[in-house]
Amino acid sequence: MNPRDKRPGEKRTFGGGRPAGAVWYVLGFLLVMAIVQAYFVAPAGKPISYSEFKQAIRSGQVVEVFVGEQSIRGTYKKETNGGSSFTTSRIEDPKLIEDFDAAGVKYTGEFVSRWLPEVLGWIVPLLLLFGIWTFFLRRMGGAEGGVMSFARSKHRVFAEDDVKVSFADVAGVDEAEQELKEIVEFLRNPGKYTTLGGRIPKGVLLVGPPGTGKTLLARAVAGEAKVPFFSLSGSEFVEMFVGVGAARVRDLFQQAEAKAPCIIFIDELDALGRARAQGPMGSHEEREQTLNQLLAEMDGFDSRKAIIIMAATNRPEVLDPALLRPGRFDRQVLVDKPDVKGREEVLRIHTRNVKLAPAVSLRLIAARTAGFAGADLANLVNEAALLAARTDKVSVEAVDFEAAIDRLIAGLERKRVMSGKEREIVAYHESGHAIVATAIPGMDPVHKISIVQRGFGALGYTMQLPLEDRYLMQRGDLLNQLAVLLGGRTAEEIALGEISTGAQNDLQRATDIARAMVTEWGMSDVLGAINYDGHKRSKFLDIPVGPERGPYGEDTARIIDAEVKRIMTEAHNTARRLLTARRPLLDIVTRRLLEQEVMEGAELREILGAPPGAPEESPETTPRPPGVH
Repeated sequence: MNPRDKRPGEKRTFGGGRPAGAVWYVLGFLLVMAIVQAYFVAPAGKPISYSEFKQAIRSGQVVEVFVGEQSIRGTYKKETNGGSSFTTSRIEDPKLIEDFDAAGVKYTGEFVSRWLPEVLGWIVPLLLLFGIWTFFLRRMGGAEGGVMSFARSKHRVFAEDDVKVSFADVAGVDEAEQELKEIVEFLRNPGKYTTLGGRIPKGVLLVGPPGTGKTLLARAVAGEAKVPFFSLSGSEFVEMFVGVGAARVRDLFQQAEAKAPCIIFIDELDALGRARAQGPMGSHEEREQTLNQLLAEMDGFDSRKAIIIMAATNRPEVLDPALLRPGRFDRQVLVDKPDVKGREEVLRIHTRNVKLAPAVSLRLIAARTAGFAGADLANLVNEAALLAARTDKVSVEAVDFEAAIDRLIAGLERKRVMSGKEREIVAYHESGHAIVATAIPGMDPVHKISIVQRGFGALGYTMQLPLEDRYLMQRGDLLNQLAVLLGGRTAEEIALGEISTGAQNDLQRATDIARAMVTEWGMSDVLGAINYDGHKRSKFLDIPVGPERGPYGEDTARIIDAEVKRIMTEAHNTARRLLTARRPLLDIVTRRLLEQEVMEGAELREILGAPPGAPEESPETTPRPPGVH
């Protein structure tokens, strides 16, 4: 943080500018004074017992005494003890004066001032209480936050020289980058737009799947424009105390206006800007007050002050409509997952500081990582580097990237011993997937088959890598995909005459596709082109946000179930027909898998006599997300 950006209250003072630590210096000085009075100002003399004192009086050894409230101080005669002094504690003795008169001792009353101990007796507790109060007040009101600082915004301020990110550090999101360059131009030269009567958007909302670089893009805008960057999360506004969130919003915009031109970036906006709704359990009043204050502030500030509000979310469908209307978040920029060219550019950025072997092809790695976001690719490079370092290599090789891809897609390899029967079941199951996928024309080619245990409960997997990006699926494509998913279970039926629990995930995925064909995509001739699905799904997250069931009756539900069963039965029959015609090849592939545990797609196609078509042989194409069965 730049020193000039320091918020007030980061150094507390008390007592007209004297630091709170001075209280302890004053307390120490008073204690030293008490010690000085007790040990240096107090009268000196040899301590004796009261009985010795009485005996000395009766024997005529004392010449003079000074009687105090708590002690008696006296002086011996020179003839007896050389005129030395003594002191003793005073005891209630009614005949003491008579003994002095009888012995002819000169006596005098004495008052010793003990003001300092008396004063300290009530001042020290007060000072201790004041010191404790000061300590907790500083903790509550300091920069780290507390009761006294709840109303302050918890943003982090990066000065124009602190943001080192630029558009050169961003790749794979060319469309979003082009949209944001206009924002940079406005912050650099606002007069270019205002002189013509134009108005720059007050807010820019970055939407997209997790890990695509929304926060990185916002920092790149600040780095390119060389303006202060206010960064905070939407969840940092809402607290348990009423009114705190609205106060933090006001504090944030006040500080931003003082540093204009600048950028305010709110990450995870859905935590703050969720749509206001009155449900059966009531509404969240504090969050709604905070949202109302944000709406008012976005309407209230002048756009000519060059304050740009940027926000990021992966759930735009839950945001309040008032937040998205023109005049607030005017512009929505989609930050989507990169294509094959974008993935290659992202890999080049993340491998700038990684020692790569000469044989490593980033283009080939990009083709094998369809569906990966920027964060996934960064994790892939890191995993490959760690795997290479684990085996003491001097550079990261292609086999390390291959192992890292398997680890990220299928999970961590598990070193568990399986019985021969279970290995045979898994081998037939994965062989069934692979043979059906290869036998159906137009399917994504099989890249790898493995019976090595990975992830959570995965006893094996068959990986398909697509040859091109596909944004639409026809009914025939979906039926073929269902046949591939049911190929593993069908192979167990044909080869072993028994089925196992290994097809649980395949059945679940196949059933979801079949039900979506009937209820969402209108691919049932019986029900027609009607959408019966009651789920309103998130655009970027695979989570439902609507009711669990659509508005249809029990008769329609029975028809839907019947259609789903019909589609699944047809796919099962297709897989059975293909595998029955290739029964000897099923045994050959299974035996090869039992021998070497992992089989590449090229070897599978050679056994089946299928034409080559793996992504490795078509690097110019853009694959879509790989399928793991």
